[in-house]
Amino acid sequence: MSDANKAAIAAEKEALNLKLSPIVHLPENIGVDTPTQSKLLKYRRSKEQQQKINQLVIDGAKRNLDRTLDKRTPLLPPPDYPQTMTSEIKKKGFNYIYMKQCVESSPIVPIQQEWLDHMLRLIPESLKEGKEREELLESLINEVSSDFENSMKRYLVQSVLVKPPVKWLEDEGGPLPESPVGLDHSNPWRSSYVQARNQIFSNLHIVHPTMKMLLDLGYTTFADTVLLDFTGIRAKGPIDCESLKTDLSIQTRKAEEKIMNTWYPKVINLFTKKEALEGVKPEKLDAFYSCVSTLMSNQLKDLLRRTVEGFVKLFDPKDQERLPIFKIELTFDDDKMEFYPTFQDLEDNILSLVERIAEALQNVQTIPSWLSGTSTPVNLDTELPEHVLHWAVDTLKAAIHRNLEGARKHYETYVEKYNWLLDETAVENIETFQTEDHTFDEYTEELDCCVVWEVYV
Repeated sequence: MSDANKAAIAAEKEALNLKLSPIVHLPENIGVDTPTQSKLLKYRRSKEQQQKINQLVIDGAKRNLDRTLDKRTPLLPPPDYPQTMTSEIKKKGFNYIYMKQCVESSPIVPIQQEWLDHMLRLIPESLKEGKEREELLESLINEVSSDFENSMKRYLVQSVLVKPPVKWLEDEGGPLPESPVGLDHSNPWRSSYVQARNQIFSNLHIVHPTMKMLLDLGYTTFADTVLLDFTGIRAKGPIDCESLKTDLSIQTRKAEEKIMNTWYPKVINLFTKKEALEGVKPEKLDAFYSCVSTLMSNQLKDLLRRTVEGFVKLFDPKDQERLPIFKIELTFDDDKMEFYPTFQDLEDNILSLVERIAEALQNVQTIPSWLSGTSTPVNLDTELPEHVLHWAVDTLKAAIHRNLEGARKHYETYVEKYNWLLDETAVENIETFQTEDHTFDEYTEELDCCVVWEVYV
C-alpha cells in the first residue's frame, strides 16, 4: 500500500473520531446585581456632561464676582482718633458709619429689565412720541433704577445692622415695613380653603352654571341692539313732531313684544329644566331666585339706558347727519305772529319720548312668579334710575334750545320789522300824515309804504 493511500485512510479515521466541544456552563451569579454591573448600568454620559457644564458655569460666576470685587473702591480705614477725643457714643456712631459703608458697598442686584418694560407698557403710546419725550422716558427709567438701588441698599443696611441710639446719626428713612398680617402658613390651610370655597359656592349664586347661561343669553340678545332704530329719521326729511312721537311709540311697542316673545321664553326654558337648580339647597332657593331677578333687571335696565342715550345723541348739534328735521310754520292769527307748533310744545313732545322709552318693559314677571302662576304677578324692577332720566331731560333741553336759536332769531327779525303794522302804529301815522300839508314827492313816498303794508296784510 502506497504512502498516499495510508495518509487518506488515516485522515478518514481522524475525521470519524472528531468530538463536539464541551458545554460551558454559565456562572451561578450571572443574574445577581454585582457592584461592577450596577455601576455600569447606572452610568449616564449625559449626567457627566451636565456636571461639567454646571462646574463651568460656577467657575465663570466666580471669575465675574472676583472681577467685580476687584473693581470696588477700596474702603478708607477707620479714622484713628486719640482716646481722649472719643467717647463711647462717638465710637459706636463711627463704627456704625463704617459698617454701613461696608454693607452699602456690597453688590446690589439691579432692577430687572422685565419690570421696566412692564412699566413702559402701561404708558400710552401717544405719550412716547417725539424726541423730547423719549429723553424724558430715559431719564425716568434712570431715576426709577436709582431709587430701586437706593431702596435695596437701605433695606440691606437696616436688615443687617442695628442702629445705635446716637442722635447725630442721619435718619435712615424710618423703620422697615412690618410683615403683612394673615399670611402665617405654619398651620395646614387646605381645610379652611375648602370650607371657604364651599361657602362661596353656596352663597355666591352668580357663579352657578345656570346664571352663566342666563348671562350669555342676555349678552347675545341685548349686546348690540336697542329698542328703537334712530338711523333713518334724518332721511325722512321734514316731519311733524307728532308723527315722530307716534312712529317711535309704535317701534317701542313692537320691540317690547319681540323681546317678550323671543328672549323671555328662552329664560323660562332655562329654569324649567331639572339641572337648573342643581346644587342649590332648599333654604337658599329664595336667595337664588333673587339673584336671578337682579341679573335680569340689570340686563333690561342697561337696554333701556342705552336706548335713552341713543335718543339723546340724536339731537346732538355737533352731529348734523343724524339731527331730525321738524316742520314748524310761522303763522299770523288774531293779530299775533307765532310758530306752530310752539317751541314749548316741540320740547314737551320730545321729552315725552324719553318717558315713553322709560315705560317700556315694566311688566316682565319674575321667574318664581311665572313658575307659580299666581293671580297677582310680581314684576321685575326695570325702572330707570332718576339720575339717568334727569341727565336725559337736561341734555335734551339744552340741545333743543341750541338747535332752535336760528328759528328764534328769524322770528325776532320778523317782529322787529313788521310789528308796527300790527299794533295800529301804521294807521295812526297815515292819519297824522293826512292832516298835514306835504309835497307831491312826500305823498308818493308815503303811498309806496301804504302799498307795501296792504300787500303784507
